[in-house]
Amino acid sequence: MKLRFLGKNSTVGDCPTLYATDRDTYLVQGWKIFANDLLMQLDVPEGQTAVEVPTELFEFLKEDGLTVGAFKRLEDPIMILTPGGTYVVQGTQVTDPEARSQMEIPDYETVVEVPKTAITALLEEPRGADLQRQAQPAL
Repeated sequence: MKLRFLGKNSTVGDCPTLYATDRDTYLVQGWKIFANDLLMQLDVPEGQTAVEVPTELFEFLKEDGLTVGAFKRLEDPIMILTPGGTYVVQGTQVTDPEARSQMEIPDYETVVEVPKTAITALLEEPRGADLQRQAQPAL
């Protein structure tokens, strides 16, 4: 799998990253989810995993020729929008050694692969009732 770097949301110790692939997919590198209150709200299908990334990471879609802007709906692969302003993104965990060798992945992060069509659909206006999936704050 060949990767093309689109952008990184880099602050000290944080490096969520977005890549385009030669397979019409995006790789989303983000934080592993350890918070129990957030984990309890997720229903991740078997064979997939989820990562947490800043919403701003997807501004780098412009580097792949897409319209810049916020997602207009929250549907798969975006599971929820957290109170802290991050998205939880689900997808197939990337285990391909060739792909992983092209990235720097700290122990507290992992990478998921999602179809480009699933991401680009989120940029379109909602059709019918939009399921606004937002995480519930911890009590």
